[in-house]
Amino acid sequence: QVQLVESGGGLVQAGGSLRLSCAASGRTLVTMGWFRQAPGKEREFVAAIKWSSGSTYYADSVKGRFTISRDNAKNTVYLQMNSLKPEDTAVYYCAIDQTPRFQAFTQGASAYWGQGTQVTVSS
Repeated sequence: QVQLVESGGGLVQAGGSLRLSCAASGRTLVTMGWFRQAPGKEREFVAAIKWSSGSTYYADSVKGRFTISRDNAKNTVYLQMNSLKPEDTAVYYCAIDQTPRFQAFTQGASAYWGQGTQVTVSS
């Protein structure tokens, strides 16, 4: 079993920054990343990283503003969010899965999910 615990959400003004953390306990899998869901919208992919290589993949909407990274020793993945916009407001979920393919991971069918953390960006 894998448990994921997120932290770091909060309220920030547009243009500000936040860093989300997701700590994984139990066995680690191949790919880990972040999704988000805004009120009334479907969950969408944000960013992903491979545990072994550290290679990354981003949604176009966050490319250049968000950075995903990992600390293998701490089994933790981070999402540094800069230049935040009101449209980034959502509940952010981390996820982890066996798939080595980013395209598959973006479909949101990951085996394990965190409880979510709220990010609110005020204008």
